Amino acid sequence: MLTKKQLELLKFIDKRVQRDGVPPSFDEMKEALDLRSKSGIHRLITALEERGFIRRLAHRARALEIIKLPDAMGGGAAVTEKAGFTPRVIEGDRPAPRRDALPIETVDAIELPVMGRIAAGTPIEAISEVSHNIAVPGSMLSGNGHHYALEVKGDSMIDAGINDGDVVVIRETNVADNGDIVVALVEGHEATLKRFRRKGDAIALEAANPAYETRVFRGDQVKVQGRLVGLIRTY
Repeated sequence: MLTKKQLELLKFIDKRVQRDGVPPSFDEMKEALDLRSKSGIHRLITALEERGFIRRLAHRARALEIIKLPDAMGGGAAVTEKAGFTPRVIEGDRPAPRRDALPIETVDAIELPVMGRIAAGTPIEAISEVSHNIAVPGSMLSGNGHHYALEVKGDSMIDAGINDGDVVVIRETNVADNGDIVVALVEGHEATLKRFRRKGDAIALEAANPAYETRVFRGDQVKVQGRLVGLIRTY
């Protein structure tokens, strides 16, 4: 599964390789995708490499090799329609076990899709594919909206009781109040779990760990994808 930005970059690289015989430079990629910095390109390249679409070759300039293409480009891999979450709630009679945990025997269990990992630290590439399902108590869910789960990667929210490896339960919404812990999509391709603060026309994403700085963005650079409603920890 590829996000919209990942697919856009892969198409651009393939087009330039076909035309010039060599991949474009990172500056050319940044300009083509209208990104503010090359760090975003580095993250997209890493994501494409991890998904097996490209390979970086050591000790060579512009060292990128396309290994395969998605269906949308004549290959054999699936592509998402948008770089966002598409969660759904699955009713289940029995919860599915996670790792080495024992099944939760309860009549009020709801099975949620785990949509990959969310960064509680440096933002990572937005993930929009279901990795597996997890059962949560129905009482943990907030209201009648759609819910999904994410595995936490990083320690920037430890002072809020959210540790690396925890699973957070998220209610899908595109609005948040000041102080809410939210899933935020930054500039269309970075996903992070942070405390939300609106300050005039700006949005601040606050960590709950003094080792991390608050990041401030224009309002149009941040889209709220959901709000934290619960947490699951496996010991």
